[in-house]
Amino acid sequence: MNTVLVTGANRGIGLEFARQYAVDGWRVLAGCRNPDSAQALQRLMPDIEGRLSLVDIDVTDAGSVQRAAVEGDQGAIDVLINCAGVMGKSDQTIGTIDYDDWEHVLDVNVLGPARMTEAFLERVAQSSRRTIVTITSGMGSLADNTSGGYIPYRTSKAAVNMVMRSAAIDLARQRITCVVINPGWVKTDMGGRGATLTPEQSVSAMRRLIERLGPKDSGRFYNYDGREYPW
Repeated sequence: MNTVLVTGANRGIGLEFARQYAVDGWRVLAGCRNPDSAQALQRLMPDIEGRLSLVDIDVTDAGSVQRAAVEGDQGAIDVLINCAGVMGKSDQTIGTIDYDDWEHVLDVNVLGPARMTEAFLERVAQSSRRTIVTITSGMGSLADNTSGGYIPYRTSKAAVNMVMRSAAIDLARQRITCVVINPGWVKTDMGGRGATLTPEQSVSAMRRLIERLGPKDSGRFYNYDGREYPW
């Protein structure tokens, strides 16, 4: 049985990844803060025959990440999906930046995936698929920024893109595939009701992409539909 670890699995895109993989017979490690209060995940559990396990992970806490990596089940992880993320305050342009908020956004969106990748690297390397996916955003594209604003969020996604691009090079000898994927504009707490995709649509498309990934694709920036996205 293949195993996937998803962070930010208590809501939105992360929750949908956990649901779809579990329904399709994967073993799912659903990472989130405060699993006891992750009601949406808990509602899934009776229907998926024990394939879903809740894992207490706060990606901003190095100790929490390390404990999750070494405690409990130590099996191989075929796919690691770094999905935990925050938007921060949306109205930040030059002259209105909240630096405390910016630091928090960077901690979650950049350092979080880096912590996860390092902590779970050995378990990913033990698997047959050896795949690390980080959910980024088109707002992290330098080429696609024509409207400005959202400085903390944009910079965090541009930065995590570079982290994963470097990770792809660093881990090439281990034949670990690292990619970043823009999920599209999705109807979640972050994306809002006006978004064009449901979580089910976005995740279904991303899973089709993830399924065909291999070492030749490592280091690339993809759109959810499989097209390459401009850096």
